[in-house]
Amino acid sequence: MREIVNGARPGVAAGGRRGSPPPAEPPTEHSARGLVLVGEPHVGRYALAARRRLELLTDASTRIGTTLDVRRTAEELAETAVPRLADYVTIDLPEAVLRGEEAADPFTDLYRTVVHGIADDCPFHPVGKRVDYGPATPHLRCLSGGQAVLEPDLGAAMGWVAHDPPRTEVMLAHVHSLIAVPLVARGVVLGVAAFYRGQHPAPFDDDDRSLVQELAGRAALSIDNARRYTRERTMVLTLQRSLLPQGLPDQDAVDVAHRYLPAESDVGGDWYDVIPLSGTRVGLLVGDVVGHGMLSAATMGRLRTAARSFAELDFSPDEVLTHLDNLVGRLDREAPAAGDTGVFGATCLYAVYDPTTQQCTMARAGHPPPALVRPDGTVTFPDLPAGPPLGLGGLPFEAVDIDLPEDSRLVLYTDGLIEGRNRDVDLVLERLRGALAHPDRTPEEICETVLDTVAPVHPRDDIALLVARTHALPGHRIATWDLPADPSLVSEVRSSAMRRLADWGLEEAGFAAELVLSELVTNAIRHGSGPVRVRLLHGRTLICEVSDRSNTAPHLRRAATTDEGGRGLFLVAQLARSWGTRYIRQGKVIWAECGLDAA
Repeated sequence: MREIVNGARPGVAAGGRRGSPPPAEPPTEHSARGLVLVGEPHVGRYALAARRRLELLTDASTRIGTTLDVRRTAEELAETAVPRLADYVTIDLPEAVLRGEEAADPFTDLYRTVVHGIADDCPFHPVGKRVDYGPATPHLRCLSGGQAVLEPDLGAAMGWVAHDPPRTEVMLAHVHSLIAVPLVARGVVLGVAAFYRGQHPAPFDDDDRSLVQELAGRAALSIDNARRYTRERTMVLTLQRSLLPQGLPDQDAVDVAHRYLPAESDVGGDWYDVIPLSGTRVGLLVGDVVGHGMLSAATMGRLRTAARSFAELDFSPDEVLTHLDNLVGRLDREAPAAGDTGVFGATCLYAVYDPTTQQCTMARAGHPPPALVRPDGTVTFPDLPAGPPLGLGGLPFEAVDIDLPEDSRLVLYTDGLIEGRNRDVDLVLERLRGALAHPDRTPEEICETVLDTVAPVHPRDDIALLVARTHALPGHRIATWDLPADPSLVSEVRSSAMRRLADWGLEEAGFAAELVLSELVTNAIRHGSGPVRVRLLHGRTLICEVSDRSNTAPHLRRAATTDEGGRGLFLVAQLARSWGTRYIRQGKVIWAECGLDAA
């Protein structure tokens, strides 16, 4: 250090030139004689403590709030504070906060959520237990006042000791100092955190209380973010599950099991459906709406409802996808936020299985192909035409017929099962093949096995899984007659049908079936084009089918009192549970379903 004496630099005389010695001057009253440094012995320790506090807050900003899970965020607060600030940390949250809601009474509805410390021997209330604090305890005082409460000596904290004397006596053997701090964010009381010291010899002080207050404030914001996210996710998941099938319909074509697994972060728009169709057939449907959140869940509900309506009209799988494609395009154009980019899109796979022919007709729109498990355990992934995703418009869909013997398994799924970050789709499909190569497993067992062995541990997308085991309608429960378009043959067919009903033990249904069959056959001969085929199916119900080569469909109308005809279909509608028309490659089928006990 250079020293300036009497305002001159060393080696330069005041008013002289460089190098000449300064003139000797007698010391005056204000002349500098030396330099004295004065310091406090604890300044270095205070600076070190301040630096450690700053490091703790910096670490907290990166460690707390890494997930949007309320419980995990609270655990991160405790892990950040132990052991650098406290030896033990407990966090109590209302049950409503864990569900994503605001607590109606955050002062009494508290549950132990986190217990974290340097050892496991401290007798805190266990996680999950409801905790009650007296009005004089530091925990309730901090909640009432909104500020951290410091108890440097717990042995002298009478409010804490008197609340539960037997427990506090045991606790004093492990801890000696406490800071209780409320967790408050955006004016919402989320809970209370307690910081304890036991092995650390120094009690908490006012600086520690300020640090804990700052730490708890930052953590409370992260907990509140997680709470609000949990609430939104719960709402979306509730909507999603309410729009999925609430039960399986009654049908004999397949045994079905299904699973829906939401993504860990955002709920998507995956769905499945099982749709009973005419002629003992059944439709199996899986789909996936692009995106996540409330909009995707709502769009999924609209598409599932529309798909079911199209299927119940007996459209073929490719026609159903065509109608859905038009619907998605219309939704996209009508959305006010769509703009020019489009916000809607979906993939879909629709399969129709007929137990009378043991044939399955399938079509897909940008969806992963299904897996087929033959009765011998052979697993294949049929090469169906992929088709464009729904919403692109203008491109055709193609349906494929596949023979599916009885006791086969048809496995439909969404892409969340096989796709994902750092996942090789080919390897996942091989794993799926191995999980399915067990023909003795039931659909329920297949669902469990697939989710355990194939699904990702932390799914980033929804998973919908539908497994169907096929049945065949026995040949002795099917009766078929082919006849030319000759009205004189109606009575003959009617008599043959009544004899077959007697063989089946369905005499009680004979009267209604005779009238229905007579009307349908007569209409086909008069208004259709031959040849005519009559088929009776004895399953869960009695189904009468009459097919011809014409594409004209009858319609129900109310006949006037002066009309001689026009009442046949009215009688059919009154006698049958349901009736309708479905079109086939060559003509149409008019069907009517009657109860087995119809009189």
